[in-house]
Parts: sequence; C-alpha cells; structure tokens
Amino acid sequence: MISSYQDLVKASQNEHEPQRFLFVFCKAELPDDASAAERAAFQRGEGGALTPVTCVDKTPGEAPDFTVLAEESRTTGQDWDMVFVAAMSGRGGIEPSSDEAQQPMTMMVESIRMGNVGNYLPLDKAGQAVSLV
Repeated sequence: MISSYQDLVKASQNEHEPQRFLFVFCKAELPDDASAAERAAFQRGEGGALTPVTCVDKTPGEAPDFTVLAEESRTTGQDWDMVFVAAMSGRGGIEPSSDEAQQPMTMMVESIRMGNVGNYLPLDKAGQAVSLV
C-alpha cells in the first residue's frame, strides 16, 4: 500500500521497466456562489474544487525525495494545496521521455479538471497520501 511519496519511489524501484512520474499540482478553490455551509466547510479544509495550476514530469531519480519536488514547485511561484501523481512505464529497459509524457500529462490535467481523480495518487504538501471522500 502506498501512503507517501517515498512509498511510491520505493515501489517504482521494484517495477520491471523504468518509470516516469507525472505530477499535476492543484489549488483548492471555492466557487463564488458557494453557500455559507460550503464556505464554512472550506475554512475547515473540506470541500471546494481542485484546479490544476502547474504540471511536470520527472523520473524517480530526478525527484528521489518529496522535498526536492516541493522546493522546485516553489520556484514556479504557483501556490498549490495538493499534487496528483501518476506513473508511466518504459519499454525495453528505457524510461519514457518527457516528450512521451506530454500527451498523458495533458489527459491527466483534463481528467482532474473534470473531477476524475480516482486513477491518481493524491499527496499533500508533506508528500503524504490524502484520502478524497
């Protein structure tokens, strides 16, 4: 069971083919027409919508620790609340390239915009898995 980014990195090392991770950083936002109850829940850290703000792909070796990834994300100037992660497998012992990751990344961003996040690992700012209920 994967409960953190470190677990994901460890799991990727056990895969037969090399991996590339896709990251979509999202900001929690509340719609302008939210009710008082929705606003109160949002203030408690519940509800709202997750809007993609930036994305990147990395090999596990390029981001072996979540702090490396989080620090790099700060340089973008984009604030975020949660990051979704997916993995791509290579072929024939060769890891997927950034070019090969572009179409799956675009599809991932669109899927998250539509609220379809079940295929991705959601992580908080500390790199811990988050349960989305």
